[in-house]
Amino acid sequence: VMRDNGWHVLEAIGPVKVTELLRWTRQGRGNAFAVCRLKPAFQPHVPGMIAAAEKFIGLPYDIQYEMDDRKIYCSELIYKGFKAASGQRLGNTVKLGELDWKPHEQVIRTIAGDPVPLNREMITPRDLAKAEQLDTVLPLAPHAITR
Repeated sequence: VMRDNGWHVLEAIGPVKVTELLRWTRQGRGNAFAVCRLKPAFQPHVPGMIAAAEKFIGLPYDIQYEMDDRKIYCSELIYKGFKAASGQRLGNTVKLGELDWKPHEQVIRTIAGDPVPLNREMITPRDLAKAEQLDTVLPLAPHAITR
């Protein structure tokens, strides 16, 4: 999003907030990130998408990855913003049990308890990035952003 004459990222990392782009790029492992852009036919939804996502500012991060509105996680923020603006899904949701969750079982059990919520529906960053409405304009890799 454009704020104060500069690019920022509307993100769910702790509370949902707006972060200056340069700072945001330095948060990731090894400065790696990807850039996806809505295809031209969907770009008219951008203002509504931003407005819808901004309604979540201040909400805490959802470590449970639930698709409710009490807490929000990163890809859920984008998914819900687009859906509110366009009425369409952005990417395909998956259930936890469809993912490679076993290597993370102890952490999941610590956070979610027993039984593991294998039927929990979620949108992952990977599934969001594969949405048919998006073009990848900068693939996942370390990038250096300067002012």
